[in-house]
Amino acid sequence: MNQETFFENFELLADAPNGVQKLRELILQLAVQGKLVPHDPNDETAEVLFEKINAERFKLVNERKIKKKVEISIEEDEIPYKLPNNWLWVRLVHMFYPISTSNKKIKTSEIEGYGEYPVIDQGQLFIKGYTNNADLVIKLPSPVVVFGDHTCEIKFVDFDFVAGADGIKILCPIIVYGRYFYWVIRNIKLEDRGYSRYYKFLLNNLFPLPPLEEQKRIVAKVDQLMALSDELEARQQKKHEQRILLNNAALDELLTAPTPEEFAQHWQRICDNFDLLYDAPETVGEFRKAILQLAVQGKLVRQDANDEPAAVLMEKIGAEKESLVKEGKIRKQKAVPPVEGSDGLFELPENWQWDRFANVTLSSEAGWSPQCEKREREGNEWGVLKVSAVSWDVFKPHENKALPSSLEPRSQHEVKVGDFLLSRANTLELVAKSVVVEDSPPKLMMSDKLIRLHLSENVERRFFNIFNNCSTARGYYAKEASGTSSSMRNVSRECILKMPVPVPPLQEQRRIVAKVDQLMALCDELEAGLVQAQTEGGELMEAVVHHVLAG
Repeated sequence: MNQETFFENFELLADAPNGVQKLRELILQLAVQGKLVPHDPNDETAEVLFEKINAERFKLVNERKIKKKVEISIEEDEIPYKLPNNWLWVRLVHMFYPISTSNKKIKTSEIEGYGEYPVIDQGQLFIKGYTNNADLVIKLPSPVVVFGDHTCEIKFVDFDFVAGADGIKILCPIIVYGRYFYWVIRNIKLEDRGYSRYYKFLLNNLFPLPPLEEQKRIVAKVDQLMALSDELEARQQKKHEQRILLNNAALDELLTAPTPEEFAQHWQRICDNFDLLYDAPETVGEFRKAILQLAVQGKLVRQDANDEPAAVLMEKIGAEKESLVKEGKIRKQKAVPPVEGSDGLFELPENWQWDRFANVTLSSEAGWSPQCEKREREGNEWGVLKVSAVSWDVFKPHENKALPSSLEPRSQHEVKVGDFLLSRANTLELVAKSVVVEDSPPKLMMSDKLIRLHLSENVERRFFNIFNNCSTARGYYAKEASGTSSSMRNVSRECILKMPVPVPPLQEQRRIVAKVDQLMALCDELEAGLVQAQTEGGELMEAVVHHVLAG
């Protein structure tokens, strides 16, 4: 692809994954390689320009305005790419002189929200406020580049200002077009500059110097393409936001449909517009959440009047628990209050009922947290699970720490297939997330931040796992969790057991789980297709970049 074709397909390429950012990077690379605008043989050459720059630099040295720099020759193996004939490779350090900010740094107490002189803060190099203190103003001889030594941020400045903090370096180009100087620095990789490497960055990097008039043409073209990139990015962001609003509205209609007929209509509408609603892997997550919520509301499968009602099911579970208590196999649980009308967060189908998690649970236990080694267990070692093993909807046994050989394992905490595990401590988003263990290697123990619930054999564990991870349960835990830090919230076992849960007939629980599995498999397929499309788009973009730069 030549440059003309590249510019013709500019908007199309912007739609590639991270396309706009890659286009911005490519624009700068083309600019500093002399491939962005035509060359004019009538331009004064870069060699002549550099002689003028040296003359000006020596003049500043003689006037003792800047220090003399050691001349460092450019070796052949340093040159990264070939420049046009009338360009020249020079040292970056020869292209500017620093403007001192000594005794011209403003105190925080002197910054106001209004005033005559802008204050630039080095944190992110933004205008922090204004001051009326004219004595602190840095008068610019020409536009400059401000460099945040601690943050590696840079800013092009063409107005007088006040330096707001330590760590600001002000670079004044010497007979170099200011914005071209700025774009060249912007094109240098971040890891090559910043903080303790600041002076090394200035001394060691090369500067592609074009004729002065070509610098101006390059800047005009870069500014034009950057403005177009900004426009495309804003258009993409607006499109993305509209898609999210459309998706949320479609899912909300689905979740709140009052009749089976309206639910079917909204479901069909989503199916018919699937490509419109879901265009990126991350957008599928909301659809997954909706599937879980619809499942526990009884809207995914039809009810069967011949199913044994939930009320009868709960009587069986109650009798099962009484029998186990009498046999000494479990302890009698503390009674929990019945679910009142205000506790039920949505209306259930006729043969369902609201109850407490405790009433479908036979017993519960926490694990053990010894001082473990900071590594995953190996071979035949015992390990203790981390909360991350149960935080992401599937059981991840590799998320563990090795038990030191000096400690005896506690086999009563070993995880078994079929276990229902929850975390009692995690971030606000993930606290009390759960999994049903489908498969597990031996010799893995629960930590004391994990809780194991022994559910009745008269219920489908995976249905209650679906509920525990749906939006309704997430909202309950977010409200009930203790702790003020969003990075660490806690829920007690009592809090988990008192949560209201919907109880469908057992046969319907199984039908719901089967339907959720089917729909999640479709989501997996959709995500895989979107990931593949993104990968192909990224590969196409990389190929375009390679051909344009090589052209």
